[in-house]
Amino acid sequence: MKLRFVGGASTVTGSCFRIEVNRFKLLVDCGMHQGNGSEEINRGPLPFDPGEIDYIFLTHAHIDHSGMLPRAFKDGFRGRVLSTPSTRDLVEPMLYDSANIQQNDAEWLTKKNIRAGLAPMEPLYTVEDVENLMQLFDTRAYDTVFHLGPGVRYRFIDAGHILGSASVEIWFQDSEREKKIIFSGDIGKKDNPIIRAPDVPDEADYVVMESTYGNRSHKPLKESINELVAAIKTTFKRGGNAYIPSFAVGRTQDLLYIINNLVREGRLYRIDVYLDSPLAEEATRVYLAHPECYDAEARALFSRKHIGSSIRLHFVKTAEDSMRLNRLKSGNIIIAGSGMCEGGRIRHHLKHNLWRSECSVIFVGFQAHSTLGRRIVDGARVVNVLGEDVLVKAAIHTINGFSAHAGREGLLEWLSDFKDSPRVFIVHGEDEAAASFAGLVKEELGFIALRPRDGDVFDL
Repeated sequence: MKLRFVGGASTVTGSCFRIEVNRFKLLVDCGMHQGNGSEEINRGPLPFDPGEIDYIFLTHAHIDHSGMLPRAFKDGFRGRVLSTPSTRDLVEPMLYDSANIQQNDAEWLTKKNIRAGLAPMEPLYTVEDVENLMQLFDTRAYDTVFHLGPGVRYRFIDAGHILGSASVEIWFQDSEREKKIIFSGDIGKKDNPIIRAPDVPDEADYVVMESTYGNRSHKPLKESINELVAAIKTTFKRGGNAYIPSFAVGRTQDLLYIINNLVREGRLYRIDVYLDSPLAEEATRVYLAHPECYDAEARALFSRKHIGSSIRLHFVKTAEDSMRLNRLKSGNIIIAGSGMCEGGRIRHHLKHNLWRSECSVIFVGFQAHSTLGRRIVDGARVVNVLGEDVLVKAAIHTINGFSAHAGREGLLEWLSDFKDSPRVFIVHGEDEAAASFAGLVKEELGFIALRPRDGDVFDL
């Protein structure tokens, strides 16, 4: 087997790993790069030939793992995409949303280019590309071994990150002994709301391991919920609104679940929550359609009926409806995408409210380097939002216990169950986090830990 680290080895976006084994050419994930400079990377030539790829394993629906699938189709991929059923259902609205963004951005740039006498801008991919791509999906249940072909078997196990997320186990025999490689995908915490805790395999020859929070511990969820309650209450006392940039898939559903429970428990009064993201609404419907992925508590409590009986939940559908939210001055929670403030409707809310000292912005997820969210979290006093410099006067809260990723201890615990000292490739982490986690793996577990870079190739 040859393993090539195409993307996401050196960063936390653009995950993509290429495998050659026996007669198969495979990918694990095909993610979009995000942050400064990502547009140029995403529009550049793909670092693999899509036409020769037989199968793509998709670990979960987040765009940094799935967002280049339509581009691969556009450039010639005609194989099959393998995922869990709920990942397939989640990724469909996400990719349609992404395609609409690509087309709208291309249309806007084309008008600008024409005025300057430049060539039109083609979208990275289109809605039609997504429609054709979705015909290539084959879904597979958790915990069942499937045969890909001679000398190759695989299985999805629950990664506990978001609905449908999976680690991928691949057994391969291209020599005397069958070997096994595991791609962790993004590993979740044991106490994530709604979905089950991650399953832990116990043997492998090689592990490709994420390290997003490899150098950090998360606060306990209970403590983070207490911080959320305090942030909301103090904001309302100041006469402002609480704005929460949130990933449409996973984090938003967790927040709705948590805030709903807080109201039911009497810790917050019955309040208005505006979900300003059509994609998040679609994702919430997918979550509701897959109770088989819930843990026992969520299976009993998470339903539209229960949400509606406690918080006043408003789905904000059109851009005009979103703009009207700026007339609301106090006592509301507005949840909007994107989670790193790089796109979506949250940017408009920040433009109109970031300078208001009575308001709050509550960050509940990881903010990658070079993103607008990261600049705000790092304490910038002025940020550029939609081409306009905006003074940061709102209270900024960073509550990292809501992350759907396992922290340092959770990642180490996941690896510690392996009995046979696998060789571990540390990926999907910024340099400091990945290096720190690699050191822990060597020191605490005694495993060989390697830090590959994008473009590296290993013969396994």
